[in-house]
Amino acid sequence: MKLHLLGNKVLVEPAAPGDRTPGGIFLPDSARQDVLLEGTVVSVGPGALDKEGRYVEPRVKKGDRVLYTASAAEIGIPFVSDGKKCIILNARQIVGVVE
Repeated sequence: MKLHLLGNKVLVEPAAPGDRTPGGIFLPDSARQDVLLEGTVVSVGPGALDKEGRYVEPRVKKGDRVLYTASAAEIGIPFVSDGKKCIILNARQIVGVVE
């Protein structure tokens, strides 16, 4: 199925969640709620309309590795794209791009 996102939406494929810190400490689910999650942008909508009715494109693009909060992932819309579990987020829910 081909999905064309509308508005300020971004389709993100989450990276596999880790259950340990880089130092080897186990993270229970309750502790992971406050951490940033990482994923890869699969698709991007045209953007949001500004006051003059022009589209302002999201600052992310397909292939970007992005960070978002666990709470954003909880309210995101689950979607399967090419057999991969993804989530649809608003662009403003993305905290940053990993270089």
